[in-house]
Amino acid sequence: MAHKELLARHRAVMPKWLALYYDEPIEIASASGRRVTDREGTTYLDFFAGILTNAIGYDVAEISDAIRSQLDTGVLHSSTLYLIKSQVELAEKIAELSGIPDAKVFFTNSGTEANETALMLATQARRSEQVLALRNSYHGRAFATIAITGNRGWSASALSPIKVSWVHGGYRYRSPFKAMDDKDYIKACVDDLREIIETTTSGDVACMIAEPIQGVGGFTSPPDGLFRAFKDVLDEYGILFISDEVQTGWGRTGEHFWGIQAHDVVPDAMTFAKGLGNGLAIGGVVARGDLMDAINANSISTFGGNPVSTAGALATVNYLLDHDLQANAAKLGSRLLGGLRSLAEKYPVIGDVRGKGLMVGVEFVGPEGEPNPGAAGAVLAESKALGLLVGKGGLYGNVIRLAPPMTLTEDELEEALGILAQAVEKA
Repeated sequence: MAHKELLARHRAVMPKWLALYYDEPIEIASASGRRVTDREGTTYLDFFAGILTNAIGYDVAEISDAIRSQLDTGVLHSSTLYLIKSQVELAEKIAELSGIPDAKVFFTNSGTEANETALMLATQARRSEQVLALRNSYHGRAFATIAITGNRGWSASALSPIKVSWVHGGYRYRSPFKAMDDKDYIKACVDDLREIIETTTSGDVACMIAEPIQGVGGFTSPPDGLFRAFKDVLDEYGILFISDEVQTGWGRTGEHFWGIQAHDVVPDAMTFAKGLGNGLAIGGVVARGDLMDAINANSISTFGGNPVSTAGALATVNYLLDHDLQANAAKLGSRLLGGLRSLAEKYPVIGDVRGKGLMVGVEFVGPEGEPNPGAAGAVLAESKALGLLVGKGGLYGNVIRLAPPMTLTEDELEEALGILAQAVEKA
């Protein structure tokens, strides 16, 4: 089926707010390694990995075999009303990797659902509906997660089950504190946090939730140490801290397994999803045992932590640990950042290159430094024409997001940099 025909059918039955990339959207029909092939036979190097989800790449034998092994049992589903061995084994591994004392794990189907669960835990434990969130953040598309999303382009409703106060810090490039050095920037953001608590809340706030690197917001990140300084203030008030690791988890940032570790912080809870399943639908929360057990009503998850997704996720985690993909992300991420910063020196249309590991954002600007979504859109389209798939985001839609599978090779990296250089030159 041609893309145009499928697009017409898509628009007839799918909601108009369901975003699609490109003027002529494509269907991914097959994939292997770090390359995908569309329905019309064109192959691309994938530098967005299904929004960071295909973290190991495509057609990985160890993961596929684990899924097939579970399928061969005939048990695709049993619900959490029954014991699930792979679920328990995966929870044990994540609890250990988290570094959270006496950690317990609850599995969901997505990052949105994971963040909703974390908010429920925190508000129940603290008996407060007040939440602190960061400007320019994104945490999901459900009722409470839209409420804490600090990005107008992704906030579908002003209605909210919680009361949210917004804090500076996550998006440094356009911050009013941009010109400050790291130390003064952190101090200014901490002062803002304290003032927000004192002036916009009653003090008994449930939690702060933050992405160590903002994903949809354009792969923006504060100086290392900001969240350590935030946590010191939060502890004064007894406010819980939740790290949204949906995009930053599993070693993608290179230097640490969890993004928040760059700030020397052990959060009260972390949420996760995306790369854990390498394409399977799975997410969850790992939290201190007392916090996880704060719910005093019965609950289950019909599909969360099902036998197929947990079998695949367990194989995914084992693969990335056995092959030290965190180290690969650190090494190749450094080269990716270096190559892009060289481009930025040549082309003033690039205002900022940022990120860690294989999670890199390129912000495009106009002559006066204003957001330039047109240039980002041109790079998105031209990269595709040259055989490279990249992502786009940012508050103003002017950031190209690069997050390839963590199994990326040096040759593939150089290929991508060559294509991006051509795309930026054209933009």
